[in-house]
Amino acid sequence: MRVPPALPAGPRRVPHPGAAAGAPGPRAPRRLPPPGPRRSPALSNPALSDPVLRVQRLRKTFPVTVGRRRTTLHAVEEVSLEIGRGETYALVGESGCGKSSVARCVTRLHEPTGGVVEVLGTDVTHLSRRALRPLRPGFQLVFQDPYSSLDPAYTVQALVSEPLRVQRRPHDRALVAGLLEEVGLGAELLDRRPHELSGGQRQRVVIARSLALGPDLLVLDEPVAALDASVQAQVVNVLRDLQRRRGLAYLFISHDLGVVANLADRIGVMYLGRIVEEGTVEEVLGSPQHPYTQALVSAIPVSDPAQRDSAARIRLQGEPPSPIDRPTGCAFAPRCWRAEDRCRTETPALVRRDGTDHPVACLLTGDPVDPVDPVDPVDPMDTAAAAR
Repeated sequence: MRVPPALPAGPRRVPHPGAAAGAPGPRAPRRLPPPGPRRSPALSNPALSDPVLRVQRLRKTFPVTVGRRRTTLHAVEEVSLEIGRGETYALVGESGCGKSSVARCVTRLHEPTGGVVEVLGTDVTHLSRRALRPLRPGFQLVFQDPYSSLDPAYTVQALVSEPLRVQRRPHDRALVAGLLEEVGLGAELLDRRPHELSGGQRQRVVIARSLALGPDLLVLDEPVAALDASVQAQVVNVLRDLQRRRGLAYLFISHDLGVVANLADRIGVMYLGRIVEEGTVEEVLGSPQHPYTQALVSAIPVSDPAQRDSAARIRLQGEPPSPIDRPTGCAFAPRCWRAEDRCRTETPALVRRDGTDHPVACLLTGDPVDPVDPVDPVDPMDTAAAAR
C-alpha cells in the first residue's frame, strides 16, 4: 500500500484570484477517490446503536492571561461524534483547530468544560482519577512522538509490560513478546532501549504497549506524523491488521488527508474548535461541501501532471481567527471567498442540507433537512465570567 505524501499543516495563505469583489469563485475541487479497501457499510453508518465512544456537545476552555486581562481560550466548542466497534473516525484540520484537545478530553488528560464523554457506555466526563483507574484498560492514547513517550532508561520489555504491572496483571516475557509480534516486531528487541530502535520501531512499541490491557478504543494523536512515507505505510498497515483481528475502534487525529483516506471510515473536519463537515471518506474527500474542506482537499499533492493541471487549487487568505476572540457567526467567514452578510451573524449548525448527503455547517450549501439543535454562540459575557 502506498500512502500519498503528507499534506502541509495548512493551505498556502496567498490571495485567491477569485476572491475579489464580483469575481467568480474557484471551480469545485477535483474528486478524490480514496485508496484502500473500505469496510462494511454498517461500520460507516453514523447512526450507531451501541458505540464504543460517544461524545455529545463537548466543550473545552482554558483560562489565559493577555496582558493584564484574564480571558478564556475556546479550544473545543460543541463537538459531537460516535465511533462503533471496528470503525475508524478521523478528526482532521489545520494545527490549532482543537482536534488534539478533543483527544485529550476523550482520554481524560483534560477534564471537559462541558458536554458528555461516554466510553463503552460509561460516562467518564467528570470521574475522579481513582474512579477512572478501573476503566483505563478500555481506552488508550498513542502520542505523535514515540521517543518522548518512552522512558530511555527502560528496556522494551519493561516499557510494554508497564501497564500490566500498574494493573497488577501477569507480565511475563512470553506475553510481551506476543504483543511485539502483533505489531510486527521480533522478540530480539525485548532487551533493547528506545535509542537503539528506529522511529517506526519505537512507534510500534508504543502501539504494543497500548494493546497490553486489551482496550476497545485507541485514540491516535498524529501517530505517523513524525515518520517518513514508507514507515507511515508500515504503521498504517499494522493499525489495519490490529483493527481487523481485535475489532478495535480508532479515534484518529491527523492533518494528513492521504493517510486518513487509507485508514478512516468516517471523517470530521474541524475548524476553530468546531466540526464543520462530517461523513464517510468517500463523501467528504470525494465531494466536499464546506469551503474549508474544499480548500484542504485541493491542497493534496497530485503526482499525475494531467490531473495537476486541471485541479482547482484554492488558496485561503489570512490567518484563522483567534480562539480567544472568536468572530460572531461562521468562524470561517473572514477567510471564505463565498461569505455573505448572514454568514457573519448566524452560526451554522452541523446538519444535512438540501443537495448534500452528509452533515455540513455552512449556510450557503442549502437549507437544513434534518432537525436543527440550537448552536450555542460564544457569549463574551460568559467568557469573562469563566475567566474570573
